[in-house]
Amino acid sequence: MIPAAVILIVLIILSASIIKQGHVGVVTRFGKYQRLMLPGLNFKLPLLEGVYKSISTQNQSIELEFEAISLDQAYVNFKSLIVYSAQDAGEETIKKIAFRFIDEKSFMQTLVRSVEGSIRSYVANKKQAEILVLRSEIIGAVKDHLEEALNSWGYHLLDLQINDISFDEAIMRSMSQVVSSNNMKAAAENEAQAQYLIKTRTAEAEARAIRVKAEAEKEASELKGAGLDGMKYISEHGKGNVMFFDGSNEGMERTIKQMQALKTLDKRSLEGAGH
Repeated sequence: MIPAAVILIVLIILSASIIKQGHVGVVTRFGKYQRLMLPGLNFKLPLLEGVYKSISTQNQSIELEFEAISLDQAYVNFKSLIVYSAQDAGEETIKKIAFRFIDEKSFMQTLVRSVEGSIRSYVANKKQAEILVLRSEIIGAVKDHLEEALNSWGYHLLDLQINDISFDEAIMRSMSQVVSSNNMKAAAENEAQAQYLIKTRTAEAEARAIRVKAEAEKEASELKGAGLDGMKYISEHGKGNVMFFDGSNEGMERTIKQMQALKTLDKRSLEGAGH
């Protein structure tokens, strides 16, 4: 016959349950929800009660990779990350998490399909050229739908990231060619503008040089005419005297001005004598 002490020890062992930190235990009696167990050592009625599930209240994450088709029939590859957690450790929330899905696999499958379906639905209305610059808009659209679904399951969406958006190899090559073509076009336009500026500056410099040369020739012609007039006047009124001139440009200019002044002075003297 089994001693009573042994039976008591077995009952104590069967009634003890340890719940890990960051988890909440769901206790059922004959398959029906009964109560929650908090982290630490807990006790239940042996043979009558059992721990149905241990629900995590910590942050959880899942990575997704899937394919979508754009409006212009381009295949788009997505890599995304979802971070979520239980809304709280309250009884109603934990009951939703524990009993809404038959098991964890079914929940994960539904979560993945929900994200994929939301992104595919959004991408189906956009062309491939738009998708790369609509990352934040895609996240915003999916978040609204996913947050509502997770709330109904007892969870809260913490973050949704789209880490990579890529196209198949043929489209990537085509996009590279377009970028290369645009770069070459921009380089050609810049080169043409540079050549235009060089030619414009050269033409302006040549025009300035022509103007300066013309002004110099005009001034030299005027000085030459004034010098001839002055020499003519001196030959007529010099009375046989020998005159020496400075041959430098400055000296000649100064001499011509002096002769013009002398001519003007003599003219005024003659006019005064006539009066």
